[in-house]
Amino acid sequence: MCTLRANPLSVPACQATGALPILDAMKSILSSLTLGLLLAHGFASFALAHSAIEPVARFEGNWQDRHKLLNKRATETGEKAQVVFIGDSITQGWEGEGKDVWAKYYAHRDAVNLGIGGDRTQHVLWRLENGNLAGLKPKAVVLMIGTNNSNGEDNAPGQIAAGIAAIVKKLRSSLPDTKILLLAIFPRSENYTTQRGKLAMINQVVRKLADEKNVFWVDFGHQFLDDDGLLPRELMPDFLHLSKKGYGIWAEAIEDRLSAILGDTRIRP
Repeated sequence: MCTLRANPLSVPACQATGALPILDAMKSILSSLTLGLLLAHGFASFALAHSAIEPVARFEGNWQDRHKLLNKRATETGEKAQVVFIGDSITQGWEGEGKDVWAKYYAHRDAVNLGIGGDRTQHVLWRLENGNLAGLKPKAVVLMIGTNNSNGEDNAPGQIAAGIAAIVKKLRSSLPDTKILLLAIFPRSENYTTQRGKLAMINQVVRKLADEKNVFWVDFGHQFLDDDGLLPRELMPDFLHLSKKGYGIWAEAIEDRLSAILGDTRIRP
């Protein structure tokens, strides 16, 4: 005897181990149905409530301070900003390990970094509704988010895809003239793991958001892996955050598309 929980992608509560094969089949069917709904209804119209699509702030002091800083940064740069980066700690890291690469590729473009470490899709949604876009009218937005939603059982792949889709929808409505470079979530963990596989599943679905007119899909995660499929420490010292060399790969991977959108000269490595 089993009782399905409210979330169709969660594991059912089972009282008989003999039912597990049937339940696994049910989970597979329900997951397929969920992804089908996401595709059929433009992702963001997926109706089941879950944390990845519900805008919410974080209340840690350093997060609040960072959010205020980003609002100030957006307001001060305003319409001068040609490109805006949105994401979590990997994006915020342009101000750390990536600062020299940023200076070469983005400083002259008055780029704005809207990354906050630890953010999930729901936090980015809240920020976009509460000042992070104030005054900005960039030609391009570079978006990469979702890895923090993938920890453990925090959110299922379909939920994370819906959260990313909600952000894209918000950006399209708030910045209708802005082109979006939607980046595949980077691989993480040194070796093959369930979490890395989860991110690959999310990327397979999220790429459907790209229409190659306003939203462009960019996937260069394979460039971070060696021939054995491992993440080298020289690119991701903790197997999640990028080194200076890793940021160089990122900048080079998007430069052709970005310079074409901006209408300026391609930066050479």
